[in-house]
Amino acid sequence: MSANFFVYVIVVGQNQDEDIPFTNQSQPKHYKWWIRVISYILFLISGQSAAILLGRLYFDKGGNSKWMATFVQSAGFPILLPFLFYFSPFAKSVPVSVTSVARRPKISTLVFLYSAFGLLLTGDNLMYSYGLLYLPVSTYSLLCATQLAFNAVFSFFLNSQKFSPFILNSVILLTISASLLAVNSDSENASTVSKGKYVIGFLCTVGASATYSLYLSLVQLSFEKVIKGETFSAVLDMQIYPSFVATCGCVVGLFASGEWRSLSKEMKEYKEGKVSYMMTLIFTAVTWQVASIGLLGLIFEVSSLFSNVISTLISPVVPILAVIFFHDKMDGIKAMAMLLAIWGFLSYIYQQYLDDSKSKVKKKMKANSNEASLGLTGQV
Repeated sequence: MSANFFVYVIVVGQNQDEDIPFTNQSQPKHYKWWIRVISYILFLISGQSAAILLGRLYFDKGGNSKWMATFVQSAGFPILLPFLFYFSPFAKSVPVSVTSVARRPKISTLVFLYSAFGLLLTGDNLMYSYGLLYLPVSTYSLLCATQLAFNAVFSFFLNSQKFSPFILNSVILLTISASLLAVNSDSENASTVSKGKYVIGFLCTVGASATYSLYLSLVQLSFEKVIKGETFSAVLDMQIYPSFVATCGCVVGLFASGEWRSLSKEMKEYKEGKVSYMMTLIFTAVTWQVASIGLLGLIFEVSSLFSNVISTLISPVVPILAVIFFHDKMDGIKAMAMLLAIWGFLSYIYQQYLDDSKSKVKKKMKANSNEASLGLTGQV
């Protein structure tokens, strides 16, 4: 791997004009653009890492409601409403063409789309909650690294993603990484979590990673086939409205399961007190939305691929934080799994670097061909 590859990890996608129609690619990338991108990266890394750790803290200190832990993953969406109003085309005095109006999908189509995505997120967040309840944070975060492998599979079938040796290598490495953690259950703290619950947590986390990867591929497919235009307000719509549906679904699940009856007792018996209980839930909801702002910001400024890559990069960061704050064990097998996850991550990114390099060469050749044809025309 050349030194240019590591530069690409930071600026990947900035030259993919055709794939990012909602960014202003005609303007040069000055220092303000770099500040925004770095800020979004920090939002995503800090927000997602803090949200995972706070979610585990909730369970460690006496919280036991899976539906409440699921609820806070989507309930913080109102803090994104100001961004929606700011970026909404209706909030600006911009003339709307007849073509753009005709291209907009029907309201009924959008309602169905957002509702389906909201229900998908509800199930996904519930599986993540089971994973956080039954697994150590380090194991949980490393299992989330399988998201890239699932993303490659779903992208192949839904988004015409081509497999290459590097992507195949990434899928294999991430699968081996997850398998090592699966057979390593005996080394975990069996005094607090039984083998059966560990398996449930393992399967739920892997299932949640697969579901979220499916969600991302379906969102991309929806942008291409239904919405037919990626604007930042459309990306915000895709975040806010499904989150609203997911939150409603969690409220229904909270009451249908009967867990709402134990919330008052849970708050009283919380080891750190009632105030800490409420603050843990509030900050968990806020940090998930901070991560969403970073994710959406990177989609807007760079590309959706880059945002997913940065999200996966958090996988080896959280286990280190878990060792520091929760005293999780970092044994040899878990360290091996983390290294394999990082290797798989780099392999996936390197393939994107190669694809981007080929794309730029093709663009340059096309531009040279156009210039040559214009020169011949001028001579005639």
